[in-house]
Amino acid sequence: MNEFSIICRILGSLYNRQPQDPLLVPLFTLLREGKLQQHWPLEQDELLTRLQQHSDPQTLAADYNALFVGSECKVSPYGSQWENGPQEAEVRSFLQQRGMPLSDAPADHIGALLLAASWLEDQSQEDEIQAQIALFDDYLMPWCGAFLGKVEAHASTPFYRTLAAISREAIQAMRDELAEVK
Repeated sequence: MNEFSIICRILGSLYNRQPQDPLLVPLFTLLREGKLQQHWPLEQDELLTRLQQHSDPQTLAADYNALFVGSECKVSPYGSQWENGPQEAEVRSFLQQRGMPLSDAPADHIGALLLAASWLEDQSQEDEIQAQIALFDDYLMPWCGAFLGKVEAHASTPFYRTLAAISREAIQAMRDELAEVK
């Protein structure tokens, strides 16, 4: 797994899963112990330290739920709910055409899109750079700036405000990297 894939997998998991999810225990352990920085390829040490200082999953659960869960959530994590965001069926079709196995969960969730970027990177077929560019340009970038701004504005914990800042920089850096590879 390369750096691009690691970033997408970490960010995607943090948006896609409740903070107290057992699958996130290793990630939150790395975070709390200050060991994520050594695996993080971007120069974001200050933001990662801020994330570390506020990384208690039990404390974060209420904020995660208020932000992202249910019809009354403060910030919809689904692209189809945003102006310029993709429709779920479009995303699902795009990913299925590339052979990605999908669950019944909506494919236009910010976390699912980041995890899909990791999956596409890990497949490393010749045309996957074009698929990654399409994923970013057509299904992620048109709405993620507005999404991340709302997360920063509505989060009650420093963790999710910081996660939004890290995500904004990381998504742009990854898109820039795709442009260089192309």
